Amino acid sequence: MNETRDLMIGIDLGKDSSQLCYYDRKAEEPRSLPVKVGSSQYEVPTCLCRRVEQKDYCIGIEAEYFAREKGGFLVEDIYGISKSRKPVQVAGEEKQPWEILAYFLNGMLKLTGVADINRNIRCLTVTMESLDDIQVENLQKAGEELEIQNTSFIIMDHEESFYYYIMTQKTETWNRSVGWYSFDKNHVTFRKMVMNSNAKPILVKLEDPVETDLNDSDNEQRDADFYTFAKNTLGSELYSSIQIDGEGFDQEWAQKSVKLLYYQKRKVFYGNNLFAKGACAAGAERFLTRKLRDYRYLSSSLVLKDVGMDMRVMGAQAYYPLIEAGRNWYECRAECELILDGTDELIFVASAMGESEKKYIGMRLPGLPKRPNKTTRLDVKLQYISQDECEIMVTDLGFGEMFPSSGKVWKETTRW
Repeated sequence: MNETRDLMIGIDLGKDSSQLCYYDRKAEEPRSLPVKVGSSQYEVPTCLCRRVEQKDYCIGIEAEYFAREKGGFLVEDIYGISKSRKPVQVAGEEKQPWEILAYFLNGMLKLTGVADINRNIRCLTVTMESLDDIQVENLQKAGEELEIQNTSFIIMDHEESFYYYIMTQKTETWNRSVGWYSFDKNHVTFRKMVMNSNAKPILVKLEDPVETDLNDSDNEQRDADFYTFAKNTLGSELYSSIQIDGEGFDQEWAQKSVKLLYYQKRKVFYGNNLFAKGACAAGAERFLTRKLRDYRYLSSSLVLKDVGMDMRVMGAQAYYPLIEAGRNWYECRAECELILDGTDELIFVASAMGESEKKYIGMRLPGLPKRPNKTTRLDVKLQYISQDECEIMVTDLGFGEMFPSSGKVWKETTRW
């Protein structure tokens, strides 16, 4: 690793194994980081061990060793723990799921060998196969525990990582459709990445998945099954490249199907570091390269409405934006302070992405202390808790020593 300042790191947190990539500024690309210097092993078992004597935590192969040989307490199924709010018993202590995630992510970051790595992180992107609201909450709390700023901590699923990985490769690998076969032993999922070049920005999306199961006992039949599946999913369309990932694919048995994949000089790539590299590339794109500013990825987690408020700013009436459409719901949060002027109700303005029609949504503040006009200051926080639901929290801040805060807090969850 030749970077020690402003690190941009991507971590693929998998069910069984995890990987880490860092962005090499000289080569201008993400690079996989081996578990040990000089080795070609990049996958870390997704497990954690509480070392009783040392009173600390270690991860991966080291965790398995200390649990097996030194009586350490092994924590497995970290992926499953991430989907829960229930505390976990670790060596007689109760730990929250987000604490377990923080210990594991911290262990992954130590693989870089950089001292005081938290101060040197420009961006950390964590990707997982899928994300629900509980996983997002636990990951965000883990990021806070690691003292990584919200703006420097990105969360995404594998589909979005795939987008960033593909779109930061050479143009000839994605200027037409891209096919993606994901293997899970004998189960195969196919997705096609397409783009609408007529839109501005250019819209990129992954079409709905198509799935099948291959024969798991006879390699010749397995090859025939995959050949048929590939023929049906690819059809006669032109593809820039075919990407294959996961456990279960092997060119030893895929003799006939591989020839089909390479048909019409299609480029075919196989590897298991694509998500970690894609996560790393996402951080580099946001903070450094900005090569994809003319493209927009239409993820299934996208917020499709702008949200703001009409208020007086610097003496002039203006629209004040709070949430910008086109971002994933788990990235959408906003906070502002305002002074009420002749009202005891907040009015939010919502409009669908690309449309001019506006919708006005009111939020009443029952029990708001009676004060002279323009002497009530409020803190307003918005945070999405799912793709469709936004939580609003309003706190009465009072107005200096003359009108102290009442301590009142109003919460409301709305669908714009």
